[in-house]
Amino acid sequence: MDIFRFGFEAMGSGCEVVIASSSKKEAQSIAGTAIEEVTRIERKYSRYRPESIVSRINAAAGLESVECDDETLSLFHYADTLYESSGGLFDITAGVLRHAWDFSNPVVPDQALLFKQCRLINWQSVERQGNSVRLPVAGMELDFGGFGKEYAADRAAALVHGKGAKNGYVNLAGDIRVVGPKLDGAPWMIGIQDPRHKKRTIASIPLYTGALATSGDYERFIEVDGNRYCHIIHPRSGYPVKHWRSVTVVAPLAITAGSYSTIAMLKEADGLAFLDNSGMGYLAVDSLGKIYHKNA
Repeated sequence: MDIFRFGFEAMGSGCEVVIASSSKKEAQSIAGTAIEEVTRIERKYSRYRPESIVSRINAAAGLESVECDDETLSLFHYADTLYESSGGLFDITAGVLRHAWDFSNPVVPDQALLFKQCRLINWQSVERQGNSVRLPVAGMELDFGGFGKEYAADRAAALVHGKGAKNGYVNLAGDIRVVGPKLDGAPWMIGIQDPRHKKRTIASIPLYTGALATSGDYERFIEVDGNRYCHIIHPRSGYPVKHWRSVTVVAPLAITAGSYSTIAMLKEADGLAFLDNSGMGYLAVDSLGKIYHKNA
């Protein structure tokens, strides 16, 4: 048995499938199945693709409802769960704030524009009847960016395992779902990036199974007058969060790790209490660089 690594691009990021197999041909076939699944999910749910179900729902905002399949409805159910557990902070209609914040242009939007976009954020107002979904107000949008990549990691890893692979992992731009430990039974050591130094790590977390995901203020941000504004934006104020530099969560599923790390970022000073109550392991770095951690 050998370890084989297959890199690919998906969801605008570098990704990798790592598999232990007795032959490269077999590993390549298994990895291909996983990569096809990631591609399928991106094609189906990316707001950047006009043919996606998300884009079709958004295009029909204020007009008609759109029929959805069971997979999509299950993701809406998960969005319900996140909305409730976060006290309304994790809201998949909050993606409209991207029309106010341009992270390629260091300009803070004016209050009037932020207020206009915040008025369109209201997951509870989304109309769902049977298998149809309708955004009631023109300009509203859905965005699965808060858990789509992590969902894809879980689905891909499940397919890898289903094909008989027992050792390896799926890594979608740092959102990792482990299939099983290394060949010798040792854990995979996952390095956690220093949020202020791209080439440094601040810790290594061992994973035999389960998943790990990180949310932070360092991948997409602008700096204006010495202040950092990141892409994780509070849905009520319309302004980026500031309390945490990064939050890494270890959980059984990547979709859980990713959404809970984001909720902790959104809860700011209350983020640790939220994670402590969840029972999951975490490593968090606050705005001053202080590290907090807890094993699962």
